Amino acid sequence: MSAAADPPAPRRRWIVLLPLLVFGGLGALLLLRLFAGDPSRLPSALVGRDAPQFELPAMEGLRGPGGPVPGLARADLGSGKVTLVNVWASWCVPCRDEHPLLMELARRGDVEVVGINYKDDPDNARRFLGALGNPFSRVGADLRGRAAIDWGVYGVPETFVIGPDGTIAYKHIGPITADSLRGILIPEIEKAAGG
Repeated sequence: MSAAADPPAPRRRWIVLLPLLVFGGLGALLLLRLFAGDPSRLPSALVGRDAPQFELPAMEGLRGPGGPVPGLARADLGSGKVTLVNVWASWCVPCRDEHPLLMELARRGDVEVVGINYKDDPDNARRFLGALGNPFSRVGADLRGRAAIDWGVYGVPETFVIGPDGTIAYKHIGPITADSLRGILIPEIEKAAGG
């Protein structure tokens, strides 16, 4: 009687193999996604469109050489000059790694470097810029992360090249490296400037 209840041998084999095949397929898919290229090359739906509308207050207590560093709003972009918008936070280790390159960009003078401070404690953010230098002519405090959502930010750091007309020309996901600065970002800045 128990022999009649058991499935035939080929069917039993499939029952045993099916979970293994599913697991193997999921593992192959995971490996493919892990090694399928550069995540900073993810397309952005915002490239080619106007920068989103936003208005962020100044970071409390942040001072620059000319006095308090102002906040950041959409009206500050597209003023006839290429602008680099960097989304950063003091708790972000890759933000610390890319910071010297932002300082280098700010010294160039052909691009205005501004920042969106993402979900950060103002005291920590001020200490971060005090220790490493402030490349930003303006810093908006995005305490709740709402502006970052409007910009389509996946995580920090992310950097946007904004053309002189306020159009998003390029989005860089992840930290800026020396290679990406020279090979991608500077050419994108020059292209946005019309050069």
